Amino acid sequence: MGSIPDPGELTELTQPSFDEFQRQTSLMTSCTLLWKELSDHINSLEQNLIKQSETLKRKIEALDSETKASLDSLKKRELSIEDSVKIALSRVEFNTKAAMRTLGDDVEDNPDGEVDDGDGLLQHLKSTCLKMEAKEFWSFVIGKKKEIDLLREKIPAALSECIDPARFVMEAISEVFPVDKRGNEGGSDLAWACVLILESLIPVVVDPVIGKSRILVTPSMKEQAKEIAETWKKSLEERGGIENVKTPDVHTFLQHLVTFGIVKKEDLELYRKLVVASAWRKQMPKLAVSLGLGDQMPDMIEELISKGQQLDAVHFTYEVGLVDKFPPVPLLKSFLRDAKKAASSILDDPNNTGRAAQLAARKEQSALRAVIKCIEEYKLEAEFPPENLKKRLEQLEKTKTEKRKPVVVPANKRTRVNNGGPMPPAKAGRLTNGYVSSFPAPPPFVRSPSHTQYPAPVPGYPSPPPMYGSRSPPTNPYAYSPEAVPPPLAGSYPGAPMNYPAYGGYGNGLAPAYQQAYYR
Repeated sequence: MGSIPDPGELTELTQPSFDEFQRQTSLMTSCTLLWKELSDHINSLEQNLIKQSETLKRKIEALDSETKASLDSLKKRELSIEDSVKIALSRVEFNTKAAMRTLGDDVEDNPDGEVDDGDGLLQHLKSTCLKMEAKEFWSFVIGKKKEIDLLREKIPAALSECIDPARFVMEAISEVFPVDKRGNEGGSDLAWACVLILESLIPVVVDPVIGKSRILVTPSMKEQAKEIAETWKKSLEERGGIENVKTPDVHTFLQHLVTFGIVKKEDLELYRKLVVASAWRKQMPKLAVSLGLGDQMPDMIEELISKGQQLDAVHFTYEVGLVDKFPPVPLLKSFLRDAKKAASSILDDPNNTGRAAQLAARKEQSALRAVIKCIEEYKLEAEFPPENLKKRLEQLEKTKTEKRKPVVVPANKRTRVNNGGPMPPAKAGRLTNGYVSSFPAPPPFVRSPSHTQYPAPVPGYPSPPPMYGSRSPPTNPYAYSPEAVPPPLAGSYPGAPMNYPAYGGYGNGLAPAYQQAYYR
């Protein structure tokens, strides 16, 4: 039997294995990595919570600021209502009294509307506005297109005399907007007058206390303005869509929206298309901002550039302050390159062989003038010197002038239609008496300029000047005298003198008188 070990006796300790040590080491490494990953994740969550908290805090502060500003604005508008109403009522009362005085005065108005100066024009405009004679006002304005700058200056002051300026303006332009009521016999385009009157109405209807943020137009007039806008939009389909509508009509429509403050957010896409389609109009950049298209300006500018309207894109760029994003000088140079390519394509077009050079030069001249004007308007001379452009423009204009220079022809030498020889003076074939025979008179005997000069048998008759291939008779043609006939010459000439018909077949027996300077 084996002996039982004594519990108090020392025994040999079991040594841990190397595999167990590696296992424990791997476990500690995994725990460490897991702890680090958890710590990083928790730190990331904390950072995100802090950032979101700060963002939320800033938004709350901004919202509080906007709310405070809105409340202050509403309070200001509420407090200003009473003052604005008082001003409007006093103005209406004053205009009403003035209109009554005007109607009561027996002042003879000029029916033709002829005025001598700006004061007379203003008085006539005020008279029609005080009497609310919209049709007469419209007729007077469209008859003064040559004085459009003076009208732009005087019409706002005249419209301020109206009892209801908004109603007056809508009645005045109702003949051509929203639909031209003149029919096919409408005549010239009168959209310029509509735009002018609508622009002049803005300073009249702006709130005198808080400015453009409130338009003093009655609700009924604003509803009528909205109906007019809807009528114009419906007529787009009849006109063939946005692509076929006239730019002046588009300008009138957009100005109508801005003037009466009836811009709709749901129609912003329509406004954008209309603005881009009529971007060459000078007022379009400002109208686009007033229509609420400021946020879409970068996309609109890029669209204009893609369509080759770099010059229009420059105007839009300066209007919204995107010069850094869309530098103007490269755009202008690109515009000139496209214009030269277009001119070259015109020269290569076989359908324009007769006018190709003229059309190409006109295209390039137009582009050069537009770019030079843009450089001067935005002070870009340092970045894009216009000297070379001006020289090129002068060269094209000089070439055009030389082509138009007429051929110099003596005043008293007319050209024959049939053979290009000189014609007799216009009065050479006229008779002194009132009777003209229908039968030609016998022609006189005139020396032929192509034959050899005959010797003069009679000393009293001077010899004619020598002829050099001219088919015209001399100044004093030598007619043979019946009393002194020269002796016949030996040769092939007949004994009797040859009969030569009178020049030009006038049949009057009178040889035309010519200046000898043409035969020397």
